[in-house]
Amino acid sequence: MPANFSADDLPLQRIYKWERERPEGIFLTQPHGGGKVRDWTWGQAVAEIRCIAAWLKAQDWEPGSRVGILSRNCAWWIMADLAIWMAGHVTVPIYPSLKAQSIRQILEHCDAKACFLGATDDRDATDAGIPAGVTCVRFPTAAPNDWPSWEVLVTANRPLGGNPTRPGDDLSTIIYTSGTTGTPKGVMHSFNTFGFDAKVIAELINLNARERVLSYLPLAHIVERAGMEGTAIYLGYRVFFSEGIETFLIDLERARPTIFLSVPRLLLKFQQGVFAKIPEHRLERLLRIPILNRAVRKRILRKLGLDTVLNAASGAAPLPTEILLWYRKLGLNLAEGYGMTETLITHLPAPGSVRPGYVGCAIPGVEAVVTEGQELLIRSPMNMLGYYKNPESTQACFTPDGFFRTGDLARIEPDGQLKIVGRIKEQFKTSKGKYVMPTPIEGHLLAHPVVDACCLMGAGMAHPFAVVLLAEETRKVTSLPTERAAVEQTLLDLMNTVNTQLDPHEQLSFVAVAQGPWTVGNGFITPTLKIKRNVLESRYQPCVDEWLKQNRPVVWESPPAAVRSAAS
Repeated sequence: MPANFSADDLPLQRIYKWERERPEGIFLTQPHGGGKVRDWTWGQAVAEIRCIAAWLKAQDWEPGSRVGILSRNCAWWIMADLAIWMAGHVTVPIYPSLKAQSIRQILEHCDAKACFLGATDDRDATDAGIPAGVTCVRFPTAAPNDWPSWEVLVTANRPLGGNPTRPGDDLSTIIYTSGTTGTPKGVMHSFNTFGFDAKVIAELINLNARERVLSYLPLAHIVERAGMEGTAIYLGYRVFFSEGIETFLIDLERARPTIFLSVPRLLLKFQQGVFAKIPEHRLERLLRIPILNRAVRKRILRKLGLDTVLNAASGAAPLPTEILLWYRKLGLNLAEGYGMTETLITHLPAPGSVRPGYVGCAIPGVEAVVTEGQELLIRSPMNMLGYYKNPESTQACFTPDGFFRTGDLARIEPDGQLKIVGRIKEQFKTSKGKYVMPTPIEGHLLAHPVVDACCLMGAGMAHPFAVVLLAEETRKVTSLPTERAAVEQTLLDLMNTVNTQLDPHEQLSFVAVAQGPWTVGNGFITPTLKIKRNVLESRYQPCVDEWLKQNRPVVWESPPAAVRSAAS
């Protein structure tokens, strides 16, 4: 590790520091119905963490035993994570949207001894997914059941004494990938990786202990775990939580965040929500009037709950340049960063260096190179220890000199700015023998407010085509013939505009409108809201012959039956 990084920067050491130096400072704020909230000071939070750690120690499991957390984000999630570490064990976060089979697969694969349970998307899936023999503890947000509750364990156990620490190279967590290309793999990270990433990010963008953040992206994903939890523990700033989509704006208003993390699909939905209230053409006209510009921008950001944000970042998937520019035009300091589950967050623009279409330079301590085949390779102190129980895949994804093969096609400019072109596995070849990279083309289409999601296809065909899912407000009106015709014209105009920006072999032959929905529940998108390309291709490929017969630039999925579950 670099010389300026020490054991004092590791997560457990940081919480003892805040317990000692800032016991009355508020750390966690949790809403619990009816507008009520509960705060934990650092002293209170660490006291509960010590009680749960004492209970975990009393189970007498071997050091390094795996303990799952299956819950939506909440104060108890972070306290459980820290208690697991304090007790000498390894945290295994699980997406709360997963089905029973996936939950069971993860808990069995990692040989979990226990699992903390909170609110999830499907209680039946949660209950059915817990393997026999796994001890469970219920957060206050979980549905009532016979498992012991967090509150009972806190009351029944004396706080663990002293300040137990873990070596920096100890295994801290196993994070299972979101499974865009198949079975999730368990990514192993040490305490060093989390501590180092948090320290460097905090210093790079000048974060401090007065930051406020609303935690709503899944803590099972690396963006929230490293970018939010990691920096909050390192700096000791305040973390707010949300009860769900219904109260999101209220929760955002309560938090008044200075940091806002998001993903492209959510940023797109926020933009569509604005356009539903102020049509895009009218908003553009208002923003061109000097006397109104500032007031309009401030009002929109205030309505979105983002007017206090000093640093906003998007990750997990490429953000269309048009969306980034739209938010920045409103005055939101939005940047796009880059990272992977296997590498944590490796690229982020320094203040004043945001370049649309790029994800910034490698943060200090990270080496990034591009091979002759344009694949991005990463070597840094945050590289994973390996894939759990999978030495073959671990060996295959590292070069002999320790660079991680990201699988991303990229370009590094002379000043170090990184541009992600797409995934190697996602590119396909047309019948003319030329390769098409879907991601940039999808980005052009997604930048239009009428499109909610998109998947480019066309392997072996003369030209690619796009399957699009319309934005919710647009879908509502397409049952009316005149509105449907207007939507078709909008999509045709969009396709023609996009085609002018593409090489001849990349140009779209038609756009197909999917019936939808594409959800985590039916298996068409991942818990991090990325499309599952292979699943979508399997679903819509049988429709292609019929679409081609129609010989029209815009076609509609037919018959309009509900989209089948990917599991069926």
